[in-house]
Amino acid sequence: MLLFENSIMRAKMVDVRHLLDLRNTIHSQYRQNLFENEFYEERVKDFEDLSSNVMPNARSLIVVAYKDPPVHFSFTHGGKKIELLVPPTYLFAQRKLRKIMDVMTGALESKGHHIVQAFLPKKLLAVCSGLAEYGKNNITYVKGFGSYHRLVSFSSDLGCEQDEWREPVMMERCKSCKACTLNCPTGAINPERFLLHAERCLTYLDEKPKKVPFPAWVKKEWHNCLVGCMHCQSICPENKGMRGWIEEGEDFCEEETALLMSGKKAKELPKPLREKLTRCDLLDMLDLFPRNLSVFFE
Repeated sequence: MLLFENSIMRAKMVDVRHLLDLRNTIHSQYRQNLFENEFYEERVKDFEDLSSNVMPNARSLIVVAYKDPPVHFSFTHGGKKIELLVPPTYLFAQRKLRKIMDVMTGALESKGHHIVQAFLPKKLLAVCSGLAEYGKNNITYVKGFGSYHRLVSFSSDLGCEQDEWREPVMMERCKSCKACTLNCPTGAINPERFLLHAERCLTYLDEKPKKVPFPAWVKKEWHNCLVGCMHCQSICPENKGMRGWIEEGEDFCEEETALLMSGKKAKELPKPLREKLTRCDLLDMLDLFPRNLSVFFE
C-alpha cells in the first residue's frame, strides 16, 4: 500500500511475511546460476538470512524512493580538463537518509509506531511492492523519478492491512526497446535473459580498489563516469524528462587532481582538499581515484 508521497519521495509498505518471498526469489536465481560467483559473494550472499535484518517485532516492510540526480565534477590534469558524472545513489547517503528518516519517523511516531532501517534487497522489494519496475538494465524505475532515485528499506511495527505484492516485472516499454542493450559497451545487458551479466557491468568493475586492474577486455573509451556508469541510464527513454536533473559539484585543479591520482591517504592530503572532498562526499572514494581517473588522462 502507498504509505507516503510528495515531489521528492515516495514510500510503499508490504506485510513482513514477504521476507520469505524475497529470500525464495534470490535463492531461485542462485540455483539457476544467474549470478557469477564473485558477484554473488560480494553483493548477494548477505541476503540469505533476511529475518535477522529486521526489528524483532516487525509487522511490515517499507521501501522508500528518494529523488537522487547525478552530480557533475570536473578534473584537470596535464592541461586537459574533463567533466565526469557521479551517478545516482553514490553521494550524500547519510544526509539523504536523515531526511527520509525525519519524514518517516514523524509520520509513524505520531501514530505510536516505530521504524528501523533494514538491510534488504531494495530493488527487488521496490519492484515486488509496486513502487518501481525493472528496466531491461535491471535498474529500478519509479514514476516521476525515472532511474534517478535512491532506495532505502525499513521494517516497522505498523501493521499492513493490505499490500500489492507481485512477481518482479519489467517495464512494458522495455519489451520492444533496445536502447540500453545497444548502448552498453560491455555486453552486460543480454536480450536473451532478464538478469544482466553483473560481472561485466562497468558499475561493478568501477567500484574496485586501485590494486585491482580493469580486465584486459575493457576498453578505455567505454569509461564515462568518475565511478559507476551512465551508458544505459542516459539513453533510456524513461529518463527523457529527467536528463536535466544534474547537480553541480566541485572543480578540481591540476594540483588537486594530481594529488587524487597519487593514491595518498586522507591524512596526507592538504587540509583544504580534504575539506573539499568532505563537502562533496568524495572522501570515502579516495581509493578509487588513482585507478578510475587514470583511464581518462593516460
